[in-house]
Order: sequence, then structure tokens, then C-alpha cells
Amino acid sequence: MLNLTSLFLRMKRMKGGEEGGDSSPGNSSPEVCKKVRTQNTEDSEAGVASEFLDSDWARLPQELLLHIFQYLPLLDRAYASQVCRGWNQAFHMPELWRCFEFELNQPASSYLKATHPDLIKQIIKRHSNHLQYVSFKVDSSTESAEAACDILSQLVNCSLKTLGLISTARPSFMEVPKSHFISALTVVFVNSKSLSSLKIDDTPVDDPSLKVLVANNSDTLKLLKMSSCPHVSPAGILCVADQCHGLRELALNYHLLSDELLLALSSEKHVHLEHLRIDVVSENPGQHFHTIKKSSWDAMVRHSPKFNLVMYFFLYEDEFGPFFNDEIPVTHLYFGRSVSKEVLGRVGLHCPRLVELVVCANGLRPLDEELIRIAKHCNQLSAIGLGECEVSCSAFVEFVKMCGRRLSQLSIMEEVLIPDHKYSLDEIHWEVSKHLGRVWFPDMMPTW
Repeated sequence: MLNLTSLFLRMKRMKGGEEGGDSSPGNSSPEVCKKVRTQNTEDSEAGVASEFLDSDWARLPQELLLHIFQYLPLLDRAYASQVCRGWNQAFHMPELWRCFEFELNQPASSYLKATHPDLIKQIIKRHSNHLQYVSFKVDSSTESAEAACDILSQLVNCSLKTLGLISTARPSFMEVPKSHFISALTVVFVNSKSLSSLKIDDTPVDDPSLKVLVANNSDTLKLLKMSSCPHVSPAGILCVADQCHGLRELALNYHLLSDELLLALSSEKHVHLEHLRIDVVSENPGQHFHTIKKSSWDAMVRHSPKFNLVMYFFLYEDEFGPFFNDEIPVTHLYFGRSVSKEVLGRVGLHCPRLVELVVCANGLRPLDEELIRIAKHCNQLSAIGLGECEVSCSAFVEFVKMCGRRLSQLSIMEEVLIPDHKYSLDEIHWEVSKHLGRVWFPDMMPTW
């Protein structure tokens, strides 16, 4: 298939040749004619380009050009803008610049591509007031994060609807001087009166800047993701929940979660929350974690009965004391570190809304009883992943039999399954497939 970029360039060269030379047959020498015939025979791409020119693509309606340009990578779109005046005008149509991702990387330390500095200057000069859905993807370098802040500081004429700050690796934004980051973010918060989605994980955002966000965007904010933001306090996130009654998705660290926050999200004036993601991360072994009252969770369920509670645990085994002692409405549960049999037993008793469970590691003690308990009490469970733990083949078959065909995803490492007197590894996939109603095999490597 003809490469779109090379086609654009050929069209531009051919058009320049037509405009710069005399195409009348009387003025063409035999040598020139022979050369043209040879080129048409050997170069099929030029023939295709000629057909494009004969079709007068320069007169395509702007609406159709806009639709085509939206599917082109930025570089191809820039090449296409050089073909003719009409295509150049299409390149600058405001509709094409409503959604944009700035990629900022240091060539010496990153293999990722970067948005060209000249293009960034052009965007800020000509299209900043058109930007609505913006994201920044930066590498781990402080220079890239500071460049992102510099761009944000210049977006004084835009009114963003979504903003995402994405670090491909730490530390990135956390190494930027806090005052520089807050100043840049404040520019966006003040000028964007209709911000609906904000993703600022791993940034030095703080309570005062959140108050600025709320003061200017409380009626429109629907999604806020701010995990690993150490300068935000429970009072800061509570201010957001108290004022942003349209908030539907929220992601934060466990230290920001409180009974007061859950009650604020459960108030009558607040819309139904759809997703609440909590990262429970231990920075140091032996870290203390507070307890959330069962009554606060019950209030959430009464107000938003269909909300998803997603919890990621990265704790040491002796830090699970405050968790799963009472019923908790978690729907998606992920254990990134080793978790004990006792904790998984409590999960089976106190997580009746559980839909998805992933256990990355457990140890060498079989989880037979725990799996059976989970199958018995978690009637909505439809996906499970197990790795670096042990389950007897008989218990695993019984688990699948109890859950039945509602198990849409079953990702179990082969080394997890321990052969016993009833089933060998060669036999178990037939038995499990029978209860699932589809062909199933153990995984050779993790898929979660």
C-alpha cells in the first residue's frame, strides 16, 4: 500500500513541477518525453499521485478533510498541510486542535518520541484558545516536567475540559519546584471554567490549589485522579467532595480516605458516585493505617448502590490488621504483595460485592479453604487471577464448579495448581473447561 506521507510529498513535488514548467507538447523534446515515459513505467507511486491530482483533491469539502485529518498522525498531518493552500487551511481548523497530547522527553535519556519545540510554539501562538482536551506525557526527567509547567503557564486563553499529567516514570513532576508547579496549574484552574476531568497523579498539588480548582470548576468537575499526592490532606480532598456535587469518579491514596469524605460523597445533593479507586500503599514496613467505619461504607452503598470500589494493596503481611474485619463494599481487589491466608479468609467473609480478585503472591500454604469460602460468599465474582501461591487441583475444580459460568476471566498460573489424588495437570483443564462451558488452560505467564 502506498505510504500516505510519501504520497503527500510526491503530490507536492509534482504540483510544483507542473506550475514551474511548460507542459505543452510542442515544447517537449524527445529526450524529455522518453524520460517521462520511463518514469511512468517504473514509478507506480507517481502514477497514483497523478490520479489524485487529476481528481482535484484540493477542492475536497472542509468537513471531509477534517474527518480525514483526524485519523492522521500529527507528522503526516503536517506533511499534508504542505500539499496546497486548502489543505493548509484544514490543518489549522480549530476542530483538529481540541484534543492534543504534548509528549516531552529528553532524547539523551528516553526512547520515546517528543513533540517538536517549533510545533509547541505554533500551538501556543495559534491554537491555545482551541485546546479543550489536553494531556502531557513526560519522561522521568525534571527538565521535561518543567517544560510541561512552562506550557501550562502559557495557556491563559484556553478553557480546558480535561487535563492529564502523565509521568512514564518517577520522579518527574515531584522533582519540579512546588511553587513552579502550583503556579502553572493555577493558570489552568482559573482560566478553565468548565474543567470536567483532572488526572494529576504523582504531582505536588496541594490543598490551596484544590481550593482554586473548586472555586472555578465546582459545577463541572466529574473525574479527579490524584493518587500519590503527598501535599494534599484529608481536609483538602474533603473540600472537593463538599463542593463538587457532580463528581462521579475519584482516585486517591488511602491516607486521604476518611469517614467524613464518604459521608460527603453520600449526601443527598451529591450525584451517584460511579468509581472510587483507593491505593493502599506502605512506604515503610510497619506503617500504621486507620480504620474506616462500616456505617460510612453503608452510607455510600445506600446512596450509590452500583458504584465500583477498586482497591490496590501494596502492604506487608503484618500491616493488614485494620482491613477486612467488617463488611466492605469492595468490587475489585488487587494484592500486589504477598497476602496471608488469614487475610484472604476475611476477604471471603466480608466482601460480598467482590467482582474481581487478583492475588500476585501468597506463599507455600495451599489456599483451598480460602478459595472455597470466596466462591461461597462472593456471589458476584466473575474474574480471578492467581500467581506465586498454591491451590490443590481438587479445590480449584470445586471453586470453578461453585462459581460456574459467571467466571468470565480465569487467569491461573500453571505452577499454582498442585496435582492430587483426583486430578493431574493433564486432566484438570478438561474438568475446568466442562464447568466453564469453554476451553480453558492454565497460564504460562501472568496476564493481569
